[in-house]
Amino acid sequence: MKKVSLSFLMVASVLFALFAFTLVRSGGIQGKVSPADGVEIVMAVSGTDTLRAELNNGSFSFKDVKPATYTVWVKAKAPYKDASIENVAVVDSATTDVGEIKLVQ
Repeated sequence: MKKVSLSFLMVASVLFALFAFTLVRSGGIQGKVSPADGVEIVMAVSGTDTLRAELNNGSFSFKDVKPATYTVWVKAKAPYKDASIENVAVVDSATTDVGEIKLVQ
């Protein structure tokens, strides 16, 4: 009887651990950079994690982002200056919209 209970407990623990990993959902970051032709690349940085976004007419989107606090960094083409937004919080299952980032010369 104890052997059956111990086996059940082990199986239940493994199933619980697998289920717990499915509960953690990633979020996202989105925004827009203007002028669109002044952007070279958009990145999101948190600690040692660095993500790169694809640009579409100045709009960018990071998908499957781990919950954390990020700095969104825009590498600009000359004559524009680089720009950044700090403390962008990404939470479980939500997309954070940073709005429009306007590049200056």
